[in-house]
Amino acid sequence: MNDSKNATWLGIDVGGANLKAAHSDGQARTSPFAVWKEPKRLAEAIAELTALFPPFDRVAATMTAELCDCYATKREGVLAIVDAVSRAVPGREPIYWGTDGRFHDVDAVRSRPLIAAASNWVALAAVSARLVDGRSAILIDVGSTTTDLIPVADGLVAARGRTDTERLQTGELVYAGVGRTPVCALAAELPFQGKPTGLAAELFATTRDVYLMLGDHAPVPDDRGTADGRPAVPEFARDRLARMVGADRDGCSEADARGLATAADRVLLDRLVQSARRACEATIGGPKVALVSGSGEFLARRVASELVGPSGEVVAMGDLWGAAASDAACAHALVVLARELLENQDASAG
Repeated sequence: MNDSKNATWLGIDVGGANLKAAHSDGQARTSPFAVWKEPKRLAEAIAELTALFPPFDRVAATMTAELCDCYATKREGVLAIVDAVSRAVPGREPIYWGTDGRFHDVDAVRSRPLIAAASNWVALAAVSARLVDGRSAILIDVGSTTTDLIPVADGLVAARGRTDTERLQTGELVYAGVGRTPVCALAAELPFQGKPTGLAAELFATTRDVYLMLGDHAPVPDDRGTADGRPAVPEFARDRLARMVGADRDGCSEADARGLATAADRVLLDRLVQSARRACEATIGGPKVALVSGSGEFLARRVASELVGPSGEVVAMGDLWGAAASDAACAHALVVLARELLENQDASAG
């Protein structure tokens, strides 16, 4: 390892639908990339993202994309991702954060692949836990696809689960977010024009359309990564939501679409609050502080308010680190942890 105190770091978080990276100078970026559609192009996509940053000496990485169904097993996925990262950053030996709360070199991960599987939340939770002065807290990281709900006690991560399956069982992981979640996965029916209305079990609309209609997501006319391949703007979000109740724009006004979106948002909010309470009751009881981050930080803030109440405190990573770093919070946390590792090694050597 390069023990120079001036070494610059890049943290890389390889998700199934998004690649995220953060630089030790504070910059952070998120790039959509569907790993399951183009697994052979993963190294190229990572290289394209890293090329947008200033030069860097070292790389710390983590992942969740090993669960993509283009890989037969998570073990196969981890190994494929490790190879892709190495090809994307030639000449730099990446280190990987593990679910044991430590960094591991490439050889160690290749011998024990599952140690690096779905470990990004551990990095973010470890860094976040330092911000609450030993008080009971919960980390709420809402992304496009999933939500992490991690209890913190005495400045330490108090999660009961480590694997995705364990975390789904404890309520510490909810497979729902503010972008890619199909609306039909939120509820069997929603109120429409004043009546309970069954929802089509089809990928007609996602939560991205919900939050486009509600104004929480900014329109992106050039982005066609939507359910129907049309632009990510409110006009077409209205069409997509209308189809969820068997209607179209002729039978679903803007007000009707906003009503559907408001109802879908409430269902998701309630689900996250319920899971968070379940995770906390088994570990820390009622949290005094909530730490919020992610592309869905706006929703995380609302979940936090319901959990800690008016007497509690909400700490937003967007306020501390900036919006881009909050979106790429796990990658940002990797940089913090990697720099500390290097400093500790230098101190030991000295």
